[in-house]
Amino acid sequence: MPRRASLLPRLRSVWRLRLVLVTLGALLCGALAWQLVLAELRQGLEQGLLVSHRALQTEIDRFRALPRVAGEDARIRAALATPDDAAAIDAANRYLQKIASQTGSGQLYLLSEAGLTLASSNWAAPGSFVGHDYSFRPYFTEARDTGTGAVYAVGVTTGEPGYFIATRIDDPDRDVQGVVVVKIDLRPLERAWAETGQHIAVTDRDEVVFLTSVDGWRYRPLTALPAPTLARLADSRLYARTDLPGATPLLPKGSELSLNGKGRATTLRGTPFENGWRLLAATPVWPARAAGLATAALALLAGLLGLGLADMRRHRRRLIALRLRQTEVMERKVRQRTAELAREIEARRQVEADLRAMQATLVQSEKMAALGRMSAAIVHEVSQPLAAMEATLTAAEFGLSRAPEQTAARLHSARGLIRRMQRMTKHLKNFSRREVAPLSPVEVTDVARSALALAQPRADAAGVALRFAPADSAPRVEAGHARLEQVLVNLLHNAIEAVVPGEGEVTLSIQCTAQEVTLRVGDNGPGIAPDVLPRIAEPFFSTKVGGEGLGLGLAICFEVVQQFGGRLDIRSAPGAGTEVAVILPLLARDDTQEAAE
Repeated sequence: MPRRASLLPRLRSVWRLRLVLVTLGALLCGALAWQLVLAELRQGLEQGLLVSHRALQTEIDRFRALPRVAGEDARIRAALATPDDAAAIDAANRYLQKIASQTGSGQLYLLSEAGLTLASSNWAAPGSFVGHDYSFRPYFTEARDTGTGAVYAVGVTTGEPGYFIATRIDDPDRDVQGVVVVKIDLRPLERAWAETGQHIAVTDRDEVVFLTSVDGWRYRPLTALPAPTLARLADSRLYARTDLPGATPLLPKGSELSLNGKGRATTLRGTPFENGWRLLAATPVWPARAAGLATAALALLAGLLGLGLADMRRHRRRLIALRLRQTEVMERKVRQRTAELAREIEARRQVEADLRAMQATLVQSEKMAALGRMSAAIVHEVSQPLAAMEATLTAAEFGLSRAPEQTAARLHSARGLIRRMQRMTKHLKNFSRREVAPLSPVEVTDVARSALALAQPRADAAGVALRFAPADSAPRVEAGHARLEQVLVNLLHNAIEAVVPGEGEVTLSIQCTAQEVTLRVGDNGPGIAPDVLPRIAEPFFSTKVGGEGLGLGLAICFEVVQQFGGRLDIRSAPGAGTEVAVILPLLARDDTQEAAE
């Protein structure tokens, strides 16, 4: 008994020491599990940031060049040059609406040099931007000063947020500047992040969250904003209709964020983005805490059981084997993911190389196409005066001895045709270079009679009757006499070739309204098939057989009429003939009188 009693204190000390060792081991295992799970969470955040960064960059790059490309259009420059011209503004509105619809962008609008909206893709919508002053917006001031500007803001007109990309449009010839802006809706990215369970946020250069998958983070600063910053944001109205001054900072005490009031999260990773933005990713840390606590509890339980059971080694072998299998599985997954990322990077490099090669090919093709269009247009336009001049000189040769007066008239006509070829060559050169020739007041009736005179020999040779129905008044338009005559001659020749020889009839009529002049060229031919009508104005498209014609007549007519600020309307039905209308803005009588004075 005395010996047994002396052993009890010693056994108790040994058990206490073992209990302490088991407890310390359990705590160490819990800490290790915490670090392992935390590393996995950080790795997942790294991958999520990479994917989110690429998605955001891709969405912005889709429309980055859209303002610059849209600003090169003649309708946009015409609207900047003549903001008081309703026709020019209407053409710009419809062009921007079409571009926005085809590209799938948000809103596309044009600002004057003073920041006033001249045209917009939503011109017909209740919340139209037209007429609003956005000179206070940072994207406008940056684009006006540096050439480009971009900012994320809440719309002051619609209240809808978006990413605004602006590009300055310069016209040195007219000393006019403007800014084209596209508004992109990035909220689909928020919904995609929310659907995948990610906690992603994007902050601006002032560290204000404006794009996030967590509703409670939106329009809140990471830290308290100083008074000058709040004043600057209020002046620019970037976050209009939001309570930014009263918003509670998301990181008042460190790097933890509240996730919808359901726990705590640690901002584990962040990556910079363009314009001073920063892409942040957060994740709940409760899985790591739970893993640490569970591992510690399991280790403690295993130690206690090991102290009381003889098969402690067997249990430890199983635990080690389990750990090894888990490590092997994790390493295999890491290797697989690394190989997938390597393949993906190589595929993207190949796609980028293919895109660069395709871009170079398209540039070269466009150069060759422009050269072909110019050469073909010269051949097409000069062939008509040459034929007329040949006929005139032949008639002059026969009449040299019989009728000297008529011969002199024919030679005078041939000289006029030569001057007309010179004018055509000059106009074609301007057309090929996209140069805008000067416009002047033109008598529509005089141009129509001149075009009929040029087309009369071909009509007589084909046995086609030409009819002319002038207007009651003498309308005038702002155009070029030779180019308008060229358009009417092309349309008359097309109509003469479309009717049945000996039975055909072609009519040129002039009609006036309060604002427009319409020159209609109609025929009683077989009409145009419905499947051919949409392509009739395409360059190099022709329905003539045997290689006759180059398919450039209507394409040139469309281009010339648009330079005059008008439009070309083609209507046809099988068996009912074809009618082509040249619609031009009417030059007001007061304007013509002032010009004459």
